[in-house]
Amino acid sequence: MRVLFAGTPAVAVPSLDALVKAGFDVVAVLTRPDAPVGRKRVLTPSPVAQRAVELGIEVIYAARLDAEAITKISAVQPDVAAIVAYGGLVPPAALRIPRHGWVNLHFSLLPAWRGAAPVQRSVMAGDDVTGAVTFQLEEGLDTGPVFGTLTEAVRPQDTAGDLLERLSHSGAVLLAQTLSAIDAGQASAQPQAGDVSLAPKLTLEDGHINWSHPALAINRQARGVTPEPGAWTLLDGQRVKLEPVRLRSDIAGLAPGSVALQGKTVVVGTGSHAVELTRVQPAGKKMMAAADWARGMASLESVVFE
Repeated sequence: MRVLFAGTPAVAVPSLDALVKAGFDVVAVLTRPDAPVGRKRVLTPSPVAQRAVELGIEVIYAARLDAEAITKISAVQPDVAAIVAYGGLVPPAALRIPRHGWVNLHFSLLPAWRGAAPVQRSVMAGDDVTGAVTFQLEEGLDTGPVFGTLTEAVRPQDTAGDLLERLSHSGAVLLAQTLSAIDAGQASAQPQAGDVSLAPKLTLEDGHINWSHPALAINRQARGVTPEPGAWTLLDGQRVKLEPVRLRSDIAGLAPGSVALQGKTVVVGTGSHAVELTRVQPAGKKMMAAADWARGMASLESVVFE
């Protein structure tokens, strides 16, 4: 079966590898154009593009599926298109090209967390279990019938990055199994059932910690926005980046945002009990252990995060 693979970030690479390993004829890879990376903003191919070049697979670069991109997709004559975090909408004209349509690997248990940031929103909401599904792509936002499902427990200290890493590998297996079933004429997609929730793309503001919120909510928020866009707070009008915090239910009485030294650890007051800072990145500096940051401050007594 001739497969067009559409994907962009690193979490999509295991799926591309799984399809190649399973023996599918991956005739082309569709990915977004080179993007600026790092402080020097160097134009860099996407992880999927880099892997496709290593595998000797034709790459179609498209920020959106316009007439030119659709012509290129038609030219490779795919039987099916597999899509994993491509990062763009697929218009009806493109949906109609493969005879088996487009099969999307989505990192949630649909219809929960439809949208661009399902894993991040799941962690932030405090879900105990999440997963991944393969489904038939339609014009609606993640509304198509589901072929296959897997579940994954959310561990207490999981960041969105941790969870995505695991799901990217287990999901790759699910995607290959789904395409094999389609190729054998044994696939059966079932309508989605359950409560719908939405997972819009994260913005920088989603990482801004509100210290009046309960400690558990802050812990979930920081884990959900790690690694991107990252948790942060303000100190004297300057943004301070934070790695995920630890719950300290044994420490109470600190005002929200107030910073204090507790033994060798740095804690911050919240709307409930305190949280412990792990690593901190002040403006213009590198990420460092919270204790090292505290030693560099003249006094923590007057330090209040906003």
